[in-house]
Amino acid sequence: MSTSAIEDVWTVAGAKARLSEVIERAQNEPQTITRNGKASVVVVSVEEWQRKTERRGSLAEFLLKSPLRGSELDLDRVRDEPGESLL
Repeated sequence: MSTSAIEDVWTVAGAKARLSEVIERAQNEPQTITRNGKASVVVVSVEEWQRKTERRGSLAEFLLKSPLRGSELDLDRVRDEPGESLL
């Protein structure tokens, strides 16, 4: 059972017992399911998931729009051997 209609937080047992309600509420608002008192997963609608995971351009487009493009930063590269910095 949800601890609060406002919070939309469910225990695993409550979510199992009322899965249809969790799914129905997730159509409008993300639903958090807790395990051992800690937030574990969030259930969202397919539309929300697609909106959040939709690709917005390519890496090349992102880099071309970077405010650092053309700034001619002078970046020094560390030339340590692998594992050398761990000693």
